[in-house]
Amino acid sequence: MRPPSLFPLFAEISTLKGVGPKLAPLVERAAGPLVRDLAFLSPSGLIQRHAATVRSAVDGELTILDLVVDQHLPPQRRGQPWRIRAHDDTGFVNLVWFKGFGEHLERAHPPGSQRVASGKLERFGVECQIAHPDHLLPPERRDQIRTLEPVYPGVTGLPPRVLSRLALDAVGRAPPLEEWQDPDWLARQGWPGWRGALDALHHPQTPEDVSLTTPARQRLAFDELLAHHLAMTQRKARRRAEPTPPVAASDLARAVEAALPFRLTGAQRRTLAEIRSDLASGERMSRLVQGDVGSGKTVVAMLAVAELAAAGYQTALMAPTEILARQHLESMAEPLERAGIQTVLLTGRDKGAQRQEKLAAVADGSAGLVVGTHALFQDEVRFHRLALAVIDEQHRFGVAERRRLMAKGEAVHLIALSATPIPRTLELTLFGDLDVSRIDEKPPGRQPVVTTATPLTRVDSVIQRLADATRDGAQAFWICPLVAESEILDVQAAEVRAADLTERLSARVGLIHGKMPPAEKDRVMADFARGEIAVLVATTVVEVGVNVPNASIMVIEHAERFGLAQLHQLRGRVGRGAARSACLLLYAPPLSLNAKARIEILRQTEDGFEIAERDLSLRGGGDLMGLKQSGLPNYRFADPVAHADLVRAASDDARLVLARDPDLVSERGQRLRVLCELFDWRADDAFAEAS
Repeated sequence: MRPPSLFPLFAEISTLKGVGPKLAPLVERAAGPLVRDLAFLSPSGLIQRHAATVRSAVDGELTILDLVVDQHLPPQRRGQPWRIRAHDDTGFVNLVWFKGFGEHLERAHPPGSQRVASGKLERFGVECQIAHPDHLLPPERRDQIRTLEPVYPGVTGLPPRVLSRLALDAVGRAPPLEEWQDPDWLARQGWPGWRGALDALHHPQTPEDVSLTTPARQRLAFDELLAHHLAMTQRKARRRAEPTPPVAASDLARAVEAALPFRLTGAQRRTLAEIRSDLASGERMSRLVQGDVGSGKTVVAMLAVAELAAAGYQTALMAPTEILARQHLESMAEPLERAGIQTVLLTGRDKGAQRQEKLAAVADGSAGLVVGTHALFQDEVRFHRLALAVIDEQHRFGVAERRRLMAKGEAVHLIALSATPIPRTLELTLFGDLDVSRIDEKPPGRQPVVTTATPLTRVDSVIQRLADATRDGAQAFWICPLVAESEILDVQAAEVRAADLTERLSARVGLIHGKMPPAEKDRVMADFARGEIAVLVATTVVEVGVNVPNASIMVIEHAERFGLAQLHQLRGRVGRGAARSACLLLYAPPLSLNAKARIEILRQTEDGFEIAERDLSLRGGGDLMGLKQSGLPNYRFADPVAHADLVRAASDDARLVLARDPDLVSERGQRLRVLCELFDWRADDAFAEAS
């Protein structure tokens, strides 16, 4: 139950004065549906107005003037503005409107009336002008013009002044809650109390006061991070508290490993040892395995499958696309079935008797590994003894989807696989409720990918070299550019490039994009994997991660439009076979400094973890580099980059608090419960719920 002290903040925005049926949807779009959401809406800037006279006012400044209205000057022809001529003791000024407010202005501000005007004053020779004043009021309402006014993220149709007023009204409803932070910690940091921090956030005195590093913003960010980490730490402890039968390392899994045509890398052995330790502990495992494309995550997962199968348990491996599900099955099926472990692929395309046969193998336990897509968590899929869920690219599945799969067994272990290396700075924020393993070595024999950059003006030369390479049997990806963040335009660009290459190459050119039916995409990818297509033109919205060892060339058109992490992921599609591989970045000059830096980093290293760290440092705090797609929480105050030190402190504090008071029943624990409710971070439904 939410504590009564928070009821005023959790009231609907319609309870605020002036928020009716027309305004409420706009306010909700700007901030959210609750009074709390408005109170938590951080200003993005500060308007500073300066009281002055017409003579002393500075050109280009926001100015407050005490004026007398002289006359109204209607437009003489279409397109001209309506002007009010006004003066003070030092000179004249024209107040200008371009949108036909004339009759209203004449009634509201008759000649001879005294008015206070504010707006950006501009000088044109001896003439002064304020276009569309933001205020024009009688002197008795002068206090409505704020010399310092915070600016909030805008929404079309919602006047900034209205949003600012409502935010302050919402803050006024915030109660003085009992302090949940340690007093000594607050004193060392020099932070205000919670209520004081909220007031300071909405009453900046200088432009610096809206930055991420002010004491008020840091205090609120730490509150938010602590609430999040308390929820993650509690959830992690609850999962571990669920008893599971210990699973010891088996001769069967060792035999599968020994039969592999290669030796595991040190990083793979380390990760496998961590997984085996989890399984043997009798506690429920929740582990993220990170590693670049081709680093060998699937092999580690396969050996975990063998451990469970040796103990009589089943594993479900869920992939985001059918292409990837088939790839996982192809890489695992032969080694496992040679050891007597039956594998099954279950997708939405399975029909009739074949589907029933597969479902029966899952239900009676004869299938030790079941690989599939979203079809795995459908109601008719029943497992005999599901003990492990392996989820590939878990950020592409929702919380409810993961829950439905793991609910098909008792205290199911989790291994999440991610080919997107995450900077250590963000690991605690993204995966604080998971144990993290890093596979940071490449398997022996992997060829380095030579990365070069060439201007688009030389594209004809690139196509000629591609023609020579394909005549010699090489295969290539050609990735088309992101166009105006529009999938439709991306597809058009890919279609044009595919047609151009088809005309200019003697080899067969394939095309794959997100608008194609799944069956057609699968067919094209299969043709490419078999070598029947020499050059595959693709958009980035399509998963092109199918393993094609013969593909040794990656061309990325308009590489300057891509992020560093995305360029690295695309490059990882080649260099998987014995042939020397190359990645060519085609760019449109001139390059920005950031684009130059991204390309130079790619040329220097193939280490995805180093690239992730350097990408983060390039972008810096306040720009979270599209990590939302990786599941970055939608924080209101905290920025995991700018507040990295606070992330670590919040994680440590949460662990210390819960080690002493697991159920938050102490005096401070009760106050921390209020904090978690305030930010809606709870152990049972917080971010990245794994089960």
